[in-house]
Amino acid sequence: MTIRSTSASQDQFLEMLAQNGYTHVRRIGEKYLGLLRFNFTIGLVVGLDWAGHERRYCYELAEDAIAALDAWDGQGHPGGPWIKCKGAGIDLLNPSFGLDVASLRPAAAVPRNRR
Repeated sequence: MTIRSTSASQDQFLEMLAQNGYTHVRRIGEKYLGLLRFNFTIGLVVGLDWAGHERRYCYELAEDAIAALDAWDGQGHPGGPWIKCKGAGIDLLNPSFGLDVASLRPAAAVPRNRR
């Protein structure tokens, strides 16, 4: 991600993020992070730039995402009960949930009533 050093460019970038629904935007090192509402979750979005983002952590509750963003130093994964991390080549369930995905079985198909 390359952000021009002028404050006008940074202001334009932050305005673009706000216009696209991002809130609680902050910078950690060279990366911009923010929160974005998705259909069923709140995303803590990492690596924001003009073209998109690097990855996101999906939280059920906004207050959990806000607390995680406020406390996170950008190293490893953020805290709190994030559900999933998604991004290019990333699809990770939160390991602290202790789910053994290999042992999960798909739900049995429910037959439809035929008329």
